[in-house]
Amino acid sequence: MGGFEFFWILLLILALQPLLRHKFLEIARTKMIEKIEQKRGSRVILLVHRQETMSFFGFPLMRYIDINDSEEVIRAIHLTDKDVPIDIVLHTPGGLVLAALQIALAIKKHPAKVTAFIPHYAMSGGTLIALACDEIVMDEHAVLGPVDPQIEGYPAASILRLLKKKPAEKIEDKTLILADVAEMALRQMKEHLKLILNERYPQEKMEELAEMLSQGYFTHDHPITFEEAKRLGLPVSKEMPIEIYQLMKLFPQPTRSVPSVEYLPLPKRKVEKA
Repeated sequence: MGGFEFFWILLLILALQPLLRHKFLEIARTKMIEKIEQKRGSRVILLVHRQETMSFFGFPLMRYIDINDSEEVIRAIHLTDKDVPIDIVLHTPGGLVLAALQIALAIKKHPAKVTAFIPHYAMSGGTLIALACDEIVMDEHAVLGPVDPQIEGYPAASILRLLKKKPAEKIEDKTLILADVAEMALRQMKEHLKLILNERYPQEKMEELAEMLSQGYFTHDHPITFEEAKRLGLPVSKEMPIEIYQLMKLFPQPTRSVPSVEYLPLPKRKVEKA
């Protein structure tokens, strides 16, 4: 074999490497999902948004909850018998309200128990979905987040507050339009939350949660920790199965030339000195 042929074979191997690696990860995920389903007697659904190297050139792709996600999750729920529990693994920064709401309502209507597993974070739309579940299992360091609507990148509640601090004649027409949209968005989100929380909480508690989580009492990225979620009265637990962590390892971030975190991936125990 000449050097020219060897060069092209090597180039082909390098080009196929990301695709082969992605395929091996898919196979490993399938096996892990099957393992969890057999152990828990449930349907496992993953809603994981994480950067992943998926192209010939290794460009990372960042994803959020979108209509395609809602279609796939609802399809999985339809394929699940009414008496079969559902375990949904959430790892997402949020996304499209419509898509998250569709998933949440489909989950709420499932007759058997639905459990949300949050190993790291489920913000915004991810929290909306978690609130529709019967139980929320969080890692002790995992977080949820507020579900207050955002209008063109600004909190809807903040846009409305502007109207109280500045005379209307000094506010641009576009801002006034955004304020009108913000008012509708806040009202709609509160009603959506009440619909999701209905029958799970007493009326007074439902109103309190819907108000606090949707009406801009926190910044949109405010972390709701396990302890805070418990204080709010959410059905949270810290009993995270080890298989969920193993599953998340199969969703790696794109490889960096210099890693930002390094450690020896082995258990470390104190060694007694003689």
